[in-house]
Amino acid sequence: MIVDKKHLYINGEWVTAQSYTPLYSPYNRSLIAEVAEATVEETKQAIAAAYKARETMRAMPAHQRSSILENLARLLEQRAEEAAQLIALEGAKPLQAARTEIGRTVETYKFAAEEAKRIHGETIPLDASVSGEGRIAYTVKEPLGVVGAITPFNFPMNLVAHKVGPALAAGNTVVLKPAEQTPLSSFLLAELLQEAGLPAGALNVVTGDGKVVGDAIVTDDRVKALSFTGSPPVGISIRSKAGLKKVTLELGSNSGLIIDRDTDIPAMIERAVSGAFGNQGQVCISIQRIYVHQEIFDEFVTQFVKATRQLKLGDPMNEETDVSAMIAPKEQTRAIEWIEEAVSQGAEIAYGGTIEEDLLLPTVLLRVNPEVRVACQEVFAPIVMINPVADMEEGIREVNRSNYGLQAGIYTQQLQTAFQAAEKLEVGGVIVNDIPSFRVDHMPYGGVKQSGIGREGIKYALEEMLETKLVVFKK
Repeated sequence: MIVDKKHLYINGEWVTAQSYTPLYSPYNRSLIAEVAEATVEETKQAIAAAYKARETMRAMPAHQRSSILENLARLLEQRAEEAAQLIALEGAKPLQAARTEIGRTVETYKFAAEEAKRIHGETIPLDASVSGEGRIAYTVKEPLGVVGAITPFNFPMNLVAHKVGPALAAGNTVVLKPAEQTPLSSFLLAELLQEAGLPAGALNVVTGDGKVVGDAIVTDDRVKALSFTGSPPVGISIRSKAGLKKVTLELGSNSGLIIDRDTDIPAMIERAVSGAFGNQGQVCISIQRIYVHQEIFDEFVTQFVKATRQLKLGDPMNEETDVSAMIAPKEQTRAIEWIEEAVSQGAEIAYGGTIEEDLLLPTVLLRVNPEVRVACQEVFAPIVMINPVADMEEGIREVNRSNYGLQAGIYTQQLQTAFQAAEKLEVGGVIVNDIPSFRVDHMPYGGVKQSGIGREGIKYALEEMLETKLVVFKK
């Protein structure tokens, strides 16, 4: 069998690497491709190309940057099915979910194209100060230069878009290091941007080990900003090594959902199940913890388990599959260990908890000790815990017990309860009458505590990738 060999993308060219590593399907472990394993020297070549191209991007007018991003969105839309199948193949994301991701990615680049035309400063009334009389001032926004983007496997095209889109809209250049398991979609992006008219060197894709490639990007002084999505330990390490670079970190979570006693359970139960088990629970804002008012706890659990049983497991390339393989066998082993720990501390398995045909069944745990790992750490697996609470105040307290704070949701018909949750929940986003997994791509997205620093959402990410310059004229 001839296996496709994927090279590095540096300065607008496909560059042969010194070594390559096999890439296997998470679902059936079949060999997909051989992917370049970049060295430090090859990574620095990519950074040098981005650094050289920064003046070209800086001088490019806004309408041209916008046009390139519009072209990209159009080209991706034309190849949407190919891109979706690529995501399903390399990441085991069920095909329906992969198609949804591509749709969002197209929209994300369209948002970036629009925001490229909205970059502006402001005038400053210097005569508000006595010493400012006789002067006028204004600010301008300028690109930083080279942006390093380090992305995860779970949304291999859309989370890349949330870094590459605003970076290019602002007039920066990019060195992209995609996740080791999902590099193929980033190579497709490079191909499409080249066709869309992006100058050589403005995007460089460097694949390989995070400790090699990632560290080279993080520590290079020519890189002026870093945007990372991944685990808290890696994010903390990046920040400690980054020096004076601007850093945006989108880190972990164990998102909580609170269910009030007046909730219409049949109307929201499928939404809750999809939020818990979509993409095998490998989503930063996947529902991991559910706190249900004790008066409706039994009814909610019954309907939740019934809906979970109806999920179809199998090949991600199958149109009907809802849940497929986790990203790696070791992650599945870890998930089983966490389930066993919870059970040993008193949790009840309402459904799942076992492996069938090499796939971890969607798992529902009840009355979980808040100190075990499935409650207080990020599970990143198809596991959800459901605990009863006496009232909404207790639910809010339980959500806030976490070291994370990305997004939380609450279902309630009581306006006062909704406002109370919005005020008291210690998270970056409060979603009322929907699940915490809700996200559209132009809203500010980010967390507090160990969930990170900075915000994504094209407009908000773009602000992190610009520098403010003050200009003062004396009359």
